[in-house]
Amino acid sequence: MIRVGLGYDKHVLTEGRKLMLGGIEIPFEKGEAGHSDGDALLHAITDALLGSAALGDIGSYFPPDEAQWKDADSKILLKTCWEDVKKAGWKLGNLDCVIALEKPKFLPFRKQVIESIAAILSVEPSQIFVKAKTGEKLGDIGQGRAVEVWAVCLLEK
Repeated sequence: MIRVGLGYDKHVLTEGRKLMLGGIEIPFEKGEAGHSDGDALLHAITDALLGSAALGDIGSYFPPDEAQWKDADSKILLKTCWEDVKKAGWKLGNLDCVIALEKPKFLPFRKQVIESIAAILSVEPSQIFVKAKTGEKLGDIGQGRAVEVWAVCLLEK
């Protein structure tokens, strides 16, 4: 049996926060505003995996109105959910992600981000791909006010 999962997340970019993508801090003057560390990439991946396995979503696991998740490390959140997905008998076929971000340029960090995600999930880096697109100066993304991420995964049983 195979299943496809789709995850999505969007965060406002604000000064005074770290820009976290895939568990890696990307040097930039703005970061994601969010209840946890704001890692939109790991949040979208978490939702894709949970949705594919029909186990819920990141908000049902870690409600944003609960203080214990304030500034939580998204790597731990993803790892916790991934353990449940594996316990349900699923393994990862592949994961493909798109980051919409005007600045900074993502390409110099891609390999490190892919390796980080693979390490969190204990899979091969060849099972993960992440690419980025700009907003072409249009909308919240293009004006540098937000980061948006889509993730799709294939789970196999």
